[in-house]
Amino acid sequence: MTLPANRRNFLSQGLLGAAAAGAAYSLEEQILLAALQEGKAQSAPQPAGGAELPRGKIGDVQISRLLIGGNLIGGWAHARDLIYVSALFKAYNTEPRVFDTLELAERSGINTIQIDPLCQDVVEKYKRQRGGKIQTMVCVHPDRDFAKMEEHIKRVRDRGADLLYTHGEGSDRQVMAGRVDVLAKALELIRAQGVPAGIGSHSLETPIACEKEKLNPDYYVKTFHLDRYWSATPPEHREEWCWYKGHSLDHNKYHDNIFCLDAEKTAAFFEAVQRPWVAFKVLAAGAIHPQIGLSSAYRHGADFAILGMFDFQIAQDVAIAIDCLRKHANRKRPWYG
Repeated sequence: MTLPANRRNFLSQGLLGAAAAGAAYSLEEQILLAALQEGKAQSAPQPAGGAELPRGKIGDVQISRLLIGGNLIGGWAHARDLIYVSALFKAYNTEPRVFDTLELAERSGINTIQIDPLCQDVVEKYKRQRGGKIQTMVCVHPDRDFAKMEEHIKRVRDRGADLLYTHGEGSDRQVMAGRVDVLAKALELIRAQGVPAGIGSHSLETPIACEKEKLNPDYYVKTFHLDRYWSATPPEHREEWCWYKGHSLDHNKYHDNIFCLDAEKTAAFFEAVQRPWVAFKVLAAGAIHPQIGLSSAYRHGADFAILGMFDFQIAQDVAIAIDCLRKHANRKRPWYG
């Protein structure tokens, strides 16, 4: 991305001026400053000792244990009460920078991106223009109109999806309505396309219902994160399905600030589930350091983890993932996938 000279100078001078005044910068801020000055993203350093990012399998698809999240392309950013974050996200991640980021992710060992169907065209364009081979795990929307859902799934698959799963909110809403049969039909239609079929959710009630009804998905995509960060909803105020009840003005209640209501209960549930679990929101949308979030996810049973990443975060996040996977290789829950 090339910034206009006046804006580049303003940003650079502002950051440098603050640094001269004694401000302490995080690694992310230091790299962003370097990118502004040099006009390019970082290159991918080699992990210490030549270690590579491990992979697993879902069905017949080999997947890196760390995936990149599709908010890179879609621009969806959980901002709590910060109104500018999504706009800033989109302004930074121009299409050339998205392509640079995907290329950097592949060079670092990440071979799969999780995306919404709206992002498929951008990924396919990247693959055509840059020769990329990144795979896509795409969410599809479960619908009571089975013919409509079948058409949707076929269209997404025809556009290059390597794995499909039911969208988290869509899955949760079907369970809320007592329509687990819609999820069962979605799995059937996905498998008819010859790709692994998964179930996504924010609520633990969704995989609980799927296991109870013996839906047997090929994998789950479920939120998981600790609650040791300032903006987390206090335990006594957490409500099931809070994500679909609107944001509360009560500081103690949900306001785009928690995505896994009970990490211990989630981990305990998956101990008995003998199928791959892909964890997302493991950093609570940026409230938890990757070293803590990834370590917790892998240690507590997640087989794969999805992180939304800027270009300047990839090398560090991959190095952390490699280290955490090594440390927790002999964890309590067996590795699936």
